[in-house]
Amino acid sequence: MSSEQRESLDIDVVFVGGGPAGLAGAYQLAKLVERHNATSDQRMEVSIAVLEKGKEIGSHSISGAVVDPAAFRELYDDWRGAPFEAPVGSEKLLWMTSKRALSMPIPPPLENQGKYVASLGKLVKWMAGKCEDAGVDIFCEFPAAEVLTDEPSGRVIGVRTGDRGIGHDGVRKANYEPGVDIMTRALVLAEGPRGTLARRLERRHDLAAGKNPQVYAIGIKEVWELPEGRIQPGDVTHTMGWPLDLQTYGGGFLYGMKDDLLIVGLVVGLDYRNPRLDPHQEFQRFKTHPAMRKLLEGGRMAYYGAKAIPEGGWFSMPRPWGDGYLITGDSIGMLNSMRLKGIHLAMKSGMLAAETVFEGLLEDNLGVDNLARFEAKIGSSWIKQELWEVRNFHQAFGYGVLAGMFQAGVGMLTNGAGFGLFNRLAAHPGHERMQSLADTETLEKPTAVDFDGVLTFDKLADVYNSGTAHEEDQPTHLHVVDTDICIHQCAREFGNPCERFCPAQVYEMVADSASPTGRRLQINFSNCVHCKACDIMDPYQIIDWVTPEGGGGPNYGRM
Repeated sequence: MSSEQRESLDIDVVFVGGGPAGLAGAYQLAKLVERHNATSDQRMEVSIAVLEKGKEIGSHSISGAVVDPAAFRELYDDWRGAPFEAPVGSEKLLWMTSKRALSMPIPPPLENQGKYVASLGKLVKWMAGKCEDAGVDIFCEFPAAEVLTDEPSGRVIGVRTGDRGIGHDGVRKANYEPGVDIMTRALVLAEGPRGTLARRLERRHDLAAGKNPQVYAIGIKEVWELPEGRIQPGDVTHTMGWPLDLQTYGGGFLYGMKDDLLIVGLVVGLDYRNPRLDPHQEFQRFKTHPAMRKLLEGGRMAYYGAKAIPEGGWFSMPRPWGDGYLITGDSIGMLNSMRLKGIHLAMKSGMLAAETVFEGLLEDNLGVDNLARFEAKIGSSWIKQELWEVRNFHQAFGYGVLAGMFQAGVGMLTNGAGFGLFNRLAAHPGHERMQSLADTETLEKPTAVDFDGVLTFDKLADVYNSGTAHEEDQPTHLHVVDTDICIHQCAREFGNPCERFCPAQVYEMVADSASPTGRRLQINFSNCVHCKACDIMDPYQIIDWVTPEGGGGPNYGRM
């Protein structure tokens, strides 16, 4: 079937992504239209839709999570009815050595009284119900695969969803269905970290010009079923130190949920130096600490997941608007990395995007000048206030954990400016910090973990518990530009770190007698948990993560 025969659908405003930013934005816009129609003789008829690539809302939504309810309070009159697990109760901050866990004073940014432990999967399902009640259409298994533009102006006029029923060899199968062209007056991208369409627009329109590069971490998380009464809902513990060294950014977290469930996880900065480091292995090692082992003993690991976390802060945010589109949430770096929170910021950015679009609809003018108001709205909101105070937080960790902690302390005394004469500290893309094997003789070789299937698990066991499933007979959604680099240059210089930075055993160097090196890259794309670490951390930047066939991926509904 040719592209001219594709089904076309006209929707006034389209939000791409059924996470906190997209759902908050869609609901806010629907309520703004509803309030206008209740008080004005000039009635507006506005169609609003959310496109979600997952099988259902929540399938691909994962976070720690301790939630600041600020955006919920603003957006929903009945926000207390949201399915939070519990208000935060007891709090701890621990400095970890290999054998001990030492209590530390909790700095003000990490205090969580008034916040809530939550499952993001549950929250977004609740938010989706609110959207549907307000008249928003939600289309699941609709991955937005391509931006549609009006030539020669270049204005974004819609998206094309991914085709279905194409085999791994690129040949259309009997069940082939072409994607749909969804035409829209305003496109709002809320794809999460390293969004596929947002990245393309960023490159095409140089949206990051003059900005610091975005820097990421990877958060790896399991949910455990524990013996009754061992933890209380709302218990919160954060850790620093072991198993990570003093050159590697990151830390652990433990959050108590209802029904004796415990979230346990580790964040590792995707700007680490050691090419031998394996974040998943470090997470498994974290659980072997005597304090962690005692807590988890007798329990059962039930769920697993991983995702990238945008850590760059205010100075890393690209321009969030263009001709026909806005970009929100994690796709522009809505995260306070000092507070370890971003859900409220993502939601607020979606709400401000909705206000921007609504004003354009009122004026019947959604031109680029009107959409550009979005950036000013962010700048005059509490998003700017909060992120400005931590604008230099992550940059100093490029010089090590101790330098980063010192910078954080000085930053709290200087309204975020930190130590030094300059208001903006420089940053570098995380992948550029990885040292070659020749330069890592002084770096510690990470200790191997014995995966026992009880406390510690290999990647495939964890992938099973993520509920990940993809149609096997489809083209891989992980595009490697030149695999010769993998078998020659990368093997020699970095030892193929893709085998380690991926938390799902997607990338494997396997024996191949036909290869000049005796090895080739095998991509097990069906294992992919959509964390984006490969797209971020590959030292040559030759991996491009694109959307797979709709509905494929993890199932994080209970994470």
